[in-house]
Amino acid sequence: MTFLDTVFFNNDIRTWLSALALAVLIILVLSVIKRRLLSRFLDLTKKTKIAYDDLLIKMLMDTKLLLIVIVALYFGSLLLTLPKAAQPWLDNIAFLAVLLQIGFWGNALITNAIEDYRAENLGKAAGHVTTFRVLSFVAKLVLFSVILLLALDNFGIEITTLLTGLGVGSVAVALAVQNILADLFAALSIALDQPFVIGDFVVVDEYMGTVEKLGLKTTRVRSLSGEQLVFSNNDLLNSRIRNYKRMGERRIDFSFGIIYQTPAEKIRAIPDMVREIIDQYELARFDRAHFKEFGDSALNFEVVYYILSPDYNDYMDVQQNINLDLFQKFEQEGIEFAYPTQTIFMEKQT
Repeated sequence: MTFLDTVFFNNDIRTWLSALALAVLIILVLSVIKRRLLSRFLDLTKKTKIAYDDLLIKMLMDTKLLLIVIVALYFGSLLLTLPKAAQPWLDNIAFLAVLLQIGFWGNALITNAIEDYRAENLGKAAGHVTTFRVLSFVAKLVLFSVILLLALDNFGIEITTLLTGLGVGSVAVALAVQNILADLFAALSIALDQPFVIGDFVVVDEYMGTVEKLGLKTTRVRSLSGEQLVFSNNDLLNSRIRNYKRMGERRIDFSFGIIYQTPAEKIRAIPDMVREIIDQYELARFDRAHFKEFGDSALNFEVVYYILSPDYNDYMDVQQNINLDLFQKFEQEGIEFAYPTQTIFMEKQT
């Protein structure tokens, strides 16, 4: 009797070595196939502009070495004589490994698809990016829920009874985490209805800033002063939101006053002067200019025009130029701006 004929756990050493050799061979073959496939696909993707092949590459790259080892050991174990109770466990473990790998592939596919879509469409379709980010979470949740249920069913756990118990228990859980669920559904509502998207400038009550991130629980806004504002999604939807990014044009009204000593013909000419000044700017559209009222110490004019851009900096640049031109024009025409004054008339009595 040689050493190879020694029986160890119902199998001789020769059989154990054969099983191990088969497992190692399978690991090597699958590893080589994975490497060759990835190399060939990488060469092909460089010649095409289709995004699907890139996603396939990223999905294959997420193939876990642990899965390959488990599958190899499982096929190696088929050469062995094992107790009847052990074989079902090996089948279950191998099946679970395959399910987990499918989960990893699905997760990689969803994640990379969203990232690629985000990179291509953030500038031109930010709302769709936000929607897909939220839907990706839902897709991943469904994916791993199905995998979990299949794994439990494979191990002999009655899924119907489990789902019934979860249905009863979910009511108590929902009551305990109702605030979280409210924020989650608010995130879905924001993603689908899109009252704002990433990059929009919004004003919420007395807070304002640019939307940076839409999360499942909170929305992050970068304020003008630099700090990050964090809003609960549910509270945010219950607030009055002003979205300035979607403003096609901005209505501007401003007033000024001139002194009472101004001649009538110059007062009548002022609206035309204002129109000429505003019309010379491409981003401005004149609406009206009127002698509005007799003030306490000035003749007051009201001017309304539109800035054909939602950008606040554009508005301030145009308004500044209008003010400078108006000041220069009045200086040339000898028209004086008014400032608060008070004249006191005194009567001397004898």
